[in-house]
Amino acid sequence: MKRTLSLSREKIHTGSLILVNSKHRYQETLKTSDPLAVLIPINENFPAVKLQRRAVVLLTSLMKEISGWHGITAVSGWRSFQEQEQIWNDTLREQGLSFTKKYVAAPGCSEHQTGLAVDLGQKQKTIDFIRPYFPYSGICQKFRSKAAEYGFIERYPAEKEAITGISHEPWHFRYVGAPHAQIMVRNNLTLEEYISFLEHFPRGERAYKIQSRNQQILISYQKFIPDSAATTLMIDSGLPCSISGNNTDGFIITEWK
Repeated sequence: MKRTLSLSREKIHTGSLILVNSKHRYQETLKTSDPLAVLIPINENFPAVKLQRRAVVLLTSLMKEISGWHGITAVSGWRSFQEQEQIWNDTLREQGLSFTKKYVAAPGCSEHQTGLAVDLGQKQKTIDFIRPYFPYSGICQKFRSKAAEYGFIERYPAEKEAITGISHEPWHFRYVGAPHAQIMVRNNLTLEEYISFLEHFPRGERAYKIQSRNQQILISYQKFIPDSAATTLMIDSGLPCSISGNNTDGFIITEWK
């Protein structure tokens, strides 16, 4: 049996796969009724560091598997526009424009405003808020090697600066969900590259297919119809399906068969 979904233009700017960077600003004023998108503290030890509930659940599971909180600290999660603006201005004053543009996203262009990004650091006496130490060894590398299984990616890898617009940040992780994180890591794709890659799989024509255990997963892209109030999708009512906007021009549909 099929059911019809109506996706408004505003929905383009919501979901775990939204692309936020200097060219695609975060739509701060949008509200969502999705209970998984509510901001909550990462845990009781870091009450000021908040993420969307869906990201907290997966981060908690990952940290539990590797006993991560014994050696890793949460440095920064969700930030308001005003906080991001303050960080930008403070860093600009203290470090100059070149450094600031490398390591701090401009207000309105920061993933931290989504509640889907977290900065982590190895536990030390002194933590650098802008560039926390998160090496490719020990418990930090153990986290990194497991991150994709739980829907997280290292968002700003080395040698991808020209694509992301941000310098290499080993400490910054972004929740994009499964199976997208695994696909991105397997193919060495940034979120910018992944969003562009999925445009080659328009819904109704072809889908990107992967096998996960005993399930086939189909991923496709639906462009928002210009000059329309909403885009309509027909999906199987009895099968799991998730839909995320891409924050550019349409939606990513993930279906489990």
